[in-house]
Amino acid sequence: MNPLTYASPFPSTFVFGAAAAAAQIEGAAFKDGKGPSIWDTFARTPGKVAGGDTLDVACDHYHRFDEDFALMASLGIRHYRLSIAWPRIFPDGDGAVNQAGLDFYRRVFASMARHGITPWVTLFHWDLPQALEDRGGWTARATVESFARYADTVVKAFAGDVRHWITLNEIRCFTWLAYGIGNKAPGRRESDAIVNQTIHHALLAHGHAVRAVREFGGPQARVGLTDNCDVSVPVTETAADIAAAEAWFEDKNAHILGAIHGGGYSKAYLERVGDAAPKVQAGDFDLISLPTDFLGLNVYTATYVRAGRDGARYEALALPANYPRADSPWLNLVPQAMYWAPRMCHALYGHRSIYITENGCGYNHEPVQGGEVIDLHRRDYLRGHLREMHRAIADGVPVDGYFLWSFIDNFEWEDGYERRFGIVHCDFETQVRTPKLSARYYADVIRTRCIV
Repeated sequence: MNPLTYASPFPSTFVFGAAAAAAQIEGAAFKDGKGPSIWDTFARTPGKVAGGDTLDVACDHYHRFDEDFALMASLGIRHYRLSIAWPRIFPDGDGAVNQAGLDFYRRVFASMARHGITPWVTLFHWDLPQALEDRGGWTARATVESFARYADTVVKAFAGDVRHWITLNEIRCFTWLAYGIGNKAPGRRESDAIVNQTIHHALLAHGHAVRAVREFGGPQARVGLTDNCDVSVPVTETAADIAAAEAWFEDKNAHILGAIHGGGYSKAYLERVGDAAPKVQAGDFDLISLPTDFLGLNVYTATYVRAGRDGARYEALALPANYPRADSPWLNLVPQAMYWAPRMCHALYGHRSIYITENGCGYNHEPVQGGEVIDLHRRDYLRGHLREMHRAIADGVPVDGYFLWSFIDNFEWEDGYERRFGIVHCDFETQVRTPKLSARYYADVIRTRCIV
């Protein structure tokens, strides 16, 4: 083995990239005709976001994107996953198109092209126009129709600039966490039946996005969903524990991945939710189950599962209090998630092209000292997770790319600016960007195509 690298190089066609989302980095929250999103409203609700932080300025990427792309290119990052802000295109969710919003993203794509960076565009990354939330948001089927028009408009506008499209980001987060748990915008706490209906509407929106790309994206366009599936890791890699972990995985993902790839909700899922099952109209799953070109997976953590006892199919294990985790309390450090998530999606649903569209870790208090940030905890997180992904590829799992979350520290939803996920430090007062040690490490991985 080369003493400077781990194992064999990644395939020559493997994509290395970074990711961010419009609402989290752009700022200019009310500039050039943009309407308010539910996160603009949520952030102004006392007690909802740490520190009372808002999205008004964020990383000021709206004015600094060319500088950001130059920095990205200097690190060797040639693929960037970004999102389009729905309320920047349709300030009221539907109605009149905001031409200034379309013009902004044309400038963004032109800058990316100048810097040799390929765009991977997410159509919806949580920033629902507030005007649509006022009419019911994702609880209302009419929101799906508004999204369909938005998707058609964006794909038509940028078909010449964008080949890679992602329909939605993390359905669980903008449905269950937003309308059930209430810790994400719009912060509602509805019944299980209503929450399950929001998930169904999200699946319909996914289908419309696939349709829009097929109709208007051009012959080279590719499209897929990004899902933050619940990931299971077998306690031992024995047949019994692997079977148990797969059974748990199927149960936990039946309402999204299982429904899409099964052409409907499974009998087991419908029995489990009972009267809270979503209402399905004729033809819904013809749209929802339209074929896609790839699956995006956002992988951060996992649950350990072993074979059940006393006739149980599986047993999910609780973590001990001192189990290692990032500063995000939900982000338990389970690198094997990067092996098992794509492996199970390939084995259970037949995906033949998988991209890790997010993977990263959030920590607080990462000061710049001597012109750099020594984030060795993030370097260790990245190296451990990349090794597990490399192992999956070696075992024949079709993982074709990796997008690190996140390119730059940003507005981290309900955690505001306290929680930092970036490999580039952002001073939110001065807007000075400082690449962290992890950025230099990732640049070396990209340059050598090896885990160094």
